[in-house]
Amino acid sequence: MGRWRRKLLGALCVSAVLAPAGRADENTPIYDLLEVRIQDRHLLAIDSETGGEIAEQLELGEHVLFTFERGRVGIAVTDRRMLGVATISGFWQTERLRRRERPPPDAWLGDRVALLLTSQRALGFVGRTGNFSQAGLGPRERVIDRAVGANVLVVVTERRALGLSADRGGFFEIPLQLDERSESLSAFANHVTLQTPLRLLVFRGSTGAWEESLRLLIP
Repeated sequence: MGRWRRKLLGALCVSAVLAPAGRADENTPIYDLLEVRIQDRHLLAIDSETGGEIAEQLELGEHVLFTFERGRVGIAVTDRRMLGVATISGFWQTERLRRRERPPPDAWLGDRVALLLTSQRALGFVGRTGNFSQAGLGPRERVIDRAVGANVLVVVTERRALGLSADRGGFFEIPLQLDERSESLSAFANHVTLQTPLRLLVFRGSTGAWEESLRLLIP
């Protein structure tokens, strides 16, 4: 019995050694590795992973509305710009507010992704690349729900659902049918589920793809 137990433990150890390091890292919650602070008219990101500091000078008369950090990403919003920073990046990524665009009232962060919602756009920041992706909102398109996991996020409007992943660049869209409303939206580490009266929709972060299954409607 002891011999078989030793063999089993040995096999488990070998499996752990051979497991892909990248996937394990993506599935494992991480501590906050960035600190974002305002220092002498500069936005300063202190990187615990590299030991460095990333500074961005504020413009004359520019006011910081809020800052957030979680895991590998940091966000700052001013009355002129939206800024994102990630560990091992050399600079702050910047998106300027457009004419008549209202700044986001809040930010939603996972360990490796972040979401900002303005009056005109949905912006997702990805810590792996240190870049923003964006999706424009129509003149009367209203965001009705959003959810953020460690590596994925989804924005739901009255017309569509938009998914963004730390593994894939850009927003991935799936249209919603007329009057197809969101019943529930749940974010996990690497996928997000959206349930409507007609369908169960799953956004997969590893592929950037939407999967759908029709619900059985019982009269």
